[in-house]
Amino acid sequence: MPSSVPRTAAVSALVAAALAAGLLAGSSSASAAEIRIHGIQGPGRISPLVGTPVADVPGIVTGVRTYGSRGFWFQDPNPDKDRATSEGIFVFTSAVPTVAVGDSIKVSGTVTEYIPGGAASGNQSLTQISSPKTTVVSSGNKVPAPETISAKTVPAAYAPQGTAATGNSINGLQLKPRSYALDYYESLEGMNVRVGTSRVVGATDPYSELWVTVKPSENETRRGGTLYSSYEDQNTGRLQIQQLAPIAEQPFPKADVGDVLSGDTEGPLDFNQFGGYTLTARTLGKVTGNGAEPERTRAQRRDELAVATYNVENLDPSDPQEKFDALAAAVVGNLSAPDILALEEIQDDNGATDDGTVSADRTIAKFTAAIVAAGGPAYEARTVDPENKTDGGEPGGNIRQVFLFNPERVSFTDRAGGDATTATEAVREGGKAALSLSPGRIDPANAAWENSRKPLAGEFTFRGKPVIVIANHFGSKGGDESLVSHHQPPNRISEPQRHLQAKAVNTFVKDLQKIQPGADVLVVGDINDFEFSATTKALAAGGALYPAVKSLPAPERYSYVYQGNSQVLDQILTSPSIDDFDYDSVHINAEFADQNSDHDPQVLRFRP
Repeated sequence: MPSSVPRTAAVSALVAAALAAGLLAGSSSASAAEIRIHGIQGPGRISPLVGTPVADVPGIVTGVRTYGSRGFWFQDPNPDKDRATSEGIFVFTSAVPTVAVGDSIKVSGTVTEYIPGGAASGNQSLTQISSPKTTVVSSGNKVPAPETISAKTVPAAYAPQGTAATGNSINGLQLKPRSYALDYYESLEGMNVRVGTSRVVGATDPYSELWVTVKPSENETRRGGTLYSSYEDQNTGRLQIQQLAPIAEQPFPKADVGDVLSGDTEGPLDFNQFGGYTLTARTLGKVTGNGAEPERTRAQRRDELAVATYNVENLDPSDPQEKFDALAAAVVGNLSAPDILALEEIQDDNGATDDGTVSADRTIAKFTAAIVAAGGPAYEARTVDPENKTDGGEPGGNIRQVFLFNPERVSFTDRAGGDATTATEAVREGGKAALSLSPGRIDPANAAWENSRKPLAGEFTFRGKPVIVIANHFGSKGGDESLVSHHQPPNRISEPQRHLQAKAVNTFVKDLQKIQPGADVLVVGDINDFEFSATTKALAAGGALYPAVKSLPAPERYSYVYQGNSQVLDQILTSPSIDDFDYDSVHINAEFADQNSDHDPQVLRFRP
């Protein structure tokens, strides 16, 4: 059953409070039959009638959903004058609804607050009527005119802030739809809404949904997305789009970032677990493509070392050959065959099969063979197998980082002894900083790496000069609350572990720099955090490293698109000795509906 907010007071007290606030039709002796939708929704996020049975609530059906969370939306054609009170509401039927759009109906049932994802998710709740009994009064009625969501109607400020007294929750606050975007969207919850022609900022995903922005000038990226550049600038114009028609009856359009959803898109405004406020389209606009193509970075020059990082999204031998071929073609064509390539999410030789296998030799061999077949170099590989079930990721997959390097351009300095539990150390070798174990793992016993990937360090030589590369895959953001959480600011519970991980890597880099202040060190990988985050600041602390993505113009700083926000997760950080470099975030996946991975690779070129 859905997770619901419990009744907070006696029904009589709730009704009395609603009457006092003018939320119910009639006088203090009003019967349940006189309750209207705006009285149920109330001027806040939680219904003043939660837990209360209501009878014969009138309205017109505006949308019917026959799959997933089955039910329908209906709306009062006679609104009140309070902008904070929505005139629409969702009716949860469980079974396939028997009403149709345009039916004038009366609904009896119980007012509930459904929390998509459960209370622990931190999500706001959806006010709905459950266990309904519905009477159709007439059919073929005109649907209430949609409220237009546009750059003019959505406030610039994102959300009010919670207080310590409420645990940062905004649930108890009265809505201010003219002041805050979240309040504005909440005031339209369940209502018939529309957006006009809008730019796509989140590509169509496997679940048949995409994101648009109604504010085309809001933090626009160079390729048409919306840049997430700080915790205080959440991009208020983003809105998720789904359709009401089943996919089998009406295929959902394929759209990439920068495309345009042309014409009117109209339907009820829902709230769901995976994106919050969502226009569930009865009428869906048409996608107009902008012709965007995956980027190609330039080839390194003869005296430049090219180092790249690429999250290949749970690659294992059971993946179709087409995935290996596509990833390989990207390495050769889009990344111009970098000299050193740090890979994240290489799985063991049987992928998610949980049988104790930890070797990834087959996975690596299949990938390197695909690169040769695509016209690339015969890369050699170095890695350290993890202990079984200790590094997180897909259960049974045993993901790890792997170095590929082109032996025609780069040599690898092998120092034996590295394994899953033995730490490599910063040592002096010939007067220069070196690794005691290469490849080796950094501080694997540190609690910071519990159920997470341990950093992989390797020592390379390019044109006679040593370069140390540390490949990372920090802890994920799993468990963090979304931007639409009822906690404002949202709780980001995954951050402390990444802060500890960043501190451990920073300490190791400083150990190298104590031995050789001018050591060339690169920290690369899926950092799983933004360039403005405390994680990145901890990595760079004391001037040990510089986030190279900051060398790019702001509209190009992203490697991942999540809920319509283009953002940084993948990074390359440089030691102070590497002060003249060329950096490229190569946009080949994150903005496209057809993806070989959900991350964009990063490439840095410099002269050691």
